[in-house]
Amino acid sequence: MDGGVKKPGVTSSEVARRAGVSQSAVSRTFTPGASISPKTREKVMAAAQELGYRPNAIARSLITNRSRIIAVVMAYLENLFYPDVLEELGRLLAKENYRLLLFTGQMDRDSDPVFDQLMQYRVDGIILASTTLSSHLSEECAAAGIPVVLFNRTTERDAVSSVTARNREGGRRIAEFLLAGGHRRFGYISGIESSSTNRDRFAGYQEVLAAAGHDDIVVGVGNYDRGEAEAAAREMFARPDRPDAVFVANDHMAVAVMDVARYEFGLNIPDDLSIVGYDDVGPARWTAYGITTMSQPMKRMVEATVNILMGQISRGEIEAEHRILSGDLVVRTSARLPKSGIVEVDGRRLYKPGKS
Repeated sequence: MDGGVKKPGVTSSEVARRAGVSQSAVSRTFTPGASISPKTREKVMAAAQELGYRPNAIARSLITNRSRIIAVVMAYLENLFYPDVLEELGRLLAKENYRLLLFTGQMDRDSDPVFDQLMQYRVDGIILASTTLSSHLSEECAAAGIPVVLFNRTTERDAVSSVTARNREGGRRIAEFLLAGGHRRFGYISGIESSSTNRDRFAGYQEVLAAAGHDDIVVGVGNYDRGEAEAAAREMFARPDRPDAVFVANDHMAVAVMDVARYEFGLNIPDDLSIVGYDDVGPARWTAYGITTMSQPMKRMVEATVNILMGQISRGEIEAEHRILSGDLVVRTSARLPKSGIVEVDGRRLYKPGKS
């Protein structure tokens, strides 16, 4: 079968004839990592340039049974955490001579219909990063013999590989920080309530506050959406017993909550209200917001995801692996500070209880 064309009439066979080499030598020249002598490679490349030949990735995939494409499924690109993830994924996959193919689902519905589109492509692996994907979808993909990694989420079952941060631990650390800052009335604005990240963050937050005698957390639902987060904040701040500290499930919503507090309710941050977010991306780092936030170890999470996929592809075996990584609570100006536990590490202020 022809390995690629750039224009009608130009084939790998013609390149081989022009270079005076075998057709397999042409194929090896354009296959990363294949054995080929420098002299032969130089002859093939010269002939290919003269003829205007380029390898055809789709045709090659039919020969090798490898497309060298990794599908990524996401449904929440408004959150700046995910564009950063995509950039890092693209960079690391390129090092492995793979390319990224993005599929976008819908935030307001189950993303499983993406499966029908996904299976039309000869992808070598799949990264599922949408909070609305069901466990069934990931297991269907794995059952089809395609390596799958869940990114920044988990499922109730262990059949599919996953990479996530210690979300429960992050929620606990935020509660400890707010208690140490002297707060007494607590709120939480959630993401999608059924998502594993949201459940784990709230569970950790709730556990620590309950142990300190605070069982009456005021909860609003933001669904990881700016408009819904604003509505939840308005309802929360209009209460006579308004919280003096609010944990918002991610920074994208925390920015909206802070805008409502400042410009609609005239609240001073952090004197009247402390706000803590999650992710440490985008506006959280801007001086105008300066959001204290639980960072996600994004680069390490992406690296672990790529390592799992490459290992499964090279072995030809799908064996579930689970990586859970820790982040840090980055301290900025959106929340009152505890009297101790703030340390500086590599130019960042972090909250580490027991250290000063």
